[in-house]
Amino acid sequence: MLSWARMSKAKNRHNQLQQEIREHDYKYHVLDQPSLSDFAYDQLFAELKVLEAKHPELITPESPTQRVGGQPLGSFAKIPHRKPMLSLANTFSVEDLRDFDQRVKKVLERDADLSYFCELKLDGLAIEVIYENGKMTGALTRGDGSVGENVLSNVRTIRSLPLNLPVTAPALLEVRGEVLIYKKEFAHLNESQQESGEATFANPRNAAAGAIRQLDPRISAARPLKVLCYSPGWSEDLPVRTQTEWFDFLNAHGLPCLKYAEWPVVQKGLKKGYKKGLPLAALCQGIDAAIAYYETIQNIRHQLPFDIDGVVIKINSYSLQETLGMVARSPRWATAAKFKPEQGLTVVTGIQVQVGRTGALTPVAVMAPVKVGGVTIVNATLHNQSELDRKDVRVGDTVVIQRAGDVIPEIVEVVLAKRPAHTSKFKLPAKCPACGNAAVLIEGEVVTRCVNPLCPAVLDESLKHFASRRAMNIEDLGDKIIEQLTKAKLVNCFSDLYRLTKDELLTLERQGEKSAQNIIESINHSRNVSLGRFIYALGIRFVGEQTGKTLAQHFKTLDGLLAANEEELLQVEDIGPKIAASLLDRLQSSELRAEIKRLLKSGVTIALDKNSNIAQALQGLSIVITGTLPRPRDEIKDQIIALGGKSPGSVGKSTDYLLAGSDAGLKLAKAEEFGVKILDWEGFQKLAGS
Repeated sequence: MLSWARMSKAKNRHNQLQQEIREHDYKYHVLDQPSLSDFAYDQLFAELKVLEAKHPELITPESPTQRVGGQPLGSFAKIPHRKPMLSLANTFSVEDLRDFDQRVKKVLERDADLSYFCELKLDGLAIEVIYENGKMTGALTRGDGSVGENVLSNVRTIRSLPLNLPVTAPALLEVRGEVLIYKKEFAHLNESQQESGEATFANPRNAAAGAIRQLDPRISAARPLKVLCYSPGWSEDLPVRTQTEWFDFLNAHGLPCLKYAEWPVVQKGLKKGYKKGLPLAALCQGIDAAIAYYETIQNIRHQLPFDIDGVVIKINSYSLQETLGMVARSPRWATAAKFKPEQGLTVVTGIQVQVGRTGALTPVAVMAPVKVGGVTIVNATLHNQSELDRKDVRVGDTVVIQRAGDVIPEIVEVVLAKRPAHTSKFKLPAKCPACGNAAVLIEGEVVTRCVNPLCPAVLDESLKHFASRRAMNIEDLGDKIIEQLTKAKLVNCFSDLYRLTKDELLTLERQGEKSAQNIIESINHSRNVSLGRFIYALGIRFVGEQTGKTLAQHFKTLDGLLAANEEELLQVEDIGPKIAASLLDRLQSSELRAEIKRLLKSGVTIALDKNSNIAQALQGLSIVITGTLPRPRDEIKDQIIALGGKSPGSVGKSTDYLLAGSDAGLKLAKAEEFGVKILDWEGFQKLAGS
């Protein structure tokens, strides 16, 4: 039994660690001003986890360790809002804003300029977070405005939102805001989805909304969610009289929100565009200043780190808001000034099926040219059969088109009223349109694929992968040269590269004597390759660089790998059923086996990886790399492998360390979820013995 003194010491240290971690979470996730390295933070977090493992009685729902998500729920409870979450009336032009100002003045019987608080209209998911006696006790979606769903278990995982408030907070406080995913982190999220063979998200809003409505909080915890607060719900004795005082209150209580300043100050800062840390909300004296704010934000909207679809303009004074009251189901004292939608109407003239490097069949809508956001759009991806069915896009349809994230063209919806008679649903072909081989939808996936490894449609991209630095490393064989070679029918498979002559290269457009000679020398130099690189170069689905090396170390020879059955493959470290099935499918293919024979006959020699049997500093360790580091990632990866370790592309339960540089993204969140140790650059060098 622990002595009282030892227990008291553990409790004090536990409280101290919790407080330190909360302060650093606030600085990192809310202020975007981290005050210590990721490595130092993770040391604190690890100490807290160890302390709670030794003393489970110290664990509380508010502990930072409890933000990784609990057990899945059966459903969400429906709870009424104490104060309805109403929608704002919309305005779409400067004239509309002036009319809004005149209506407000008329009700208030005033001619003088009014004080308006202006902020961004965030494009996320509205949420109401409830604090009772300083503790987070509920989190409701908008629902129908009167009743929302309690998604507390998911909202608790958002690190920018405090679980506890200072003692100065009212006994009951409801805070309303928006759940977002920032553009940069959204890109990392989709990259991770692609790596794991899962469907990507259409936009940040969908990804954020989907995460909040997950019945498994662990999925929410793995998403890079943030919250920005903007208005109070019901509260007991809220000590604020204006919207500016409310934002001061939010800041004082550690609740994330936009920075604000008076309009001339904001205008001066935003004159040359958005910069990190600038105030994005403004106190504007009079409607002219509010209109200037609206127009300025519209000009810089694409530079912001998150999506918006307008600005919100509201009376700053709460007493005036109360006087103005409501009209229908919207407050009379506020308006959502929407930006002109960057959308257009056009007609789908055809649907083409493109085949990518991995054999993925992607339906693409071909449209009559339409200008959206200053860019002429003629094509838009329909992603896969599931997405195509959901939107039900058909040839001849009139569609609404926009640029997702202001970049990628996407079809928003079909204008059914304009659909011609006798149209039919589009179905992806059962055979690859490029080679005629079977197109298969693998169970558990959403993408239909061509199963022919030597399909001509994937030839260019496959050759680029084969020749890349980390595969066969044919240095002077650039992407454009490869495209010229396949177009001229000089190269139709991997082995054709090793039969190329200098004279054939000179027949290509803009190909000189010296560059042709350099290409031949690069090809010759690549003939001697390690087994791990060779396996990776073949481009087998799910077999990345590290998996190639793992297979090489296990089977020792190419013949050993080619002779392996499923049971033998599953005995290899990190090889699961999905990878094993993909390997068997490809390696037992007569076409690929014939191609391997041709490569060997053309002079390619394969050896076991040099460092495979040497016990070294990183022997057996799995180290994932993320963020910006002092050396290129490829070099660091080479070093890890040379020292006996491995460096997979994503974090998993078997990962030993995450080497995290600046701007670490989704991988850092996943590492925290799995309890993976975090290394900074100095820590990695020590571990590697350098």
